[in-house]
Amino acid sequence: MSVSGLIVPPNEGKRLVAKAQDVTFKVTAEHSAYASTFEVVVPPGFNTGAHYHTDGEELFYVLDGELDMFAFEPRERTENWLEWESPAGERAVSAGAGSLMFVPPGCPHAFANRTDRPARMLFQSSPPGDHEEYFHGLLAIFASGDTVDPQAVAHLRTTHDVHQITPLSYG
Repeated sequence: MSVSGLIVPPNEGKRLVAKAQDVTFKVTAEHSAYASTFEVVVPPGFNTGAHYHTDGEELFYVLDGELDMFAFEPRERTENWLEWESPAGERAVSAGAGSLMFVPPGCPHAFANRTDRPARMLFQSSPPGDHEEYFHGLLAIFASGDTVDPQAVAHLRTTHDVHQITPLSYG
């Protein structure tokens, strides 16, 4: 039996773009039984809000730019995750190119671009498939009008194992 891998050249893959949010599917459930891989451009002002997944693992690797990130259970969950502190004293970090964040199931986490320039990251999610559907839905919501419908985003997140702790904000 012949087995082949996959090589995805720069600027290749299935690309979704809406309101400066830019996601390119590099490896999908069609290719892997273990993880989906995406290249994501994070526009200035984008903040995922603190959230967790009960079943999925995620990996974020900053390629360009800077993102604020955290991945821990805080002593206290407040409105602003950027001020959270873990029982061990961990706080959100400013993550530049080469920084990696791994998130196991059940771990609260978030990232935000508080700079005036887009950031770019490689993002992996396991199991594959779910984030592919999620990105299709999210970018459709972003493209549907001048403003982002928070109820539509909340519904989408609930149906894709995204348990929101603090709100997502866009710009």
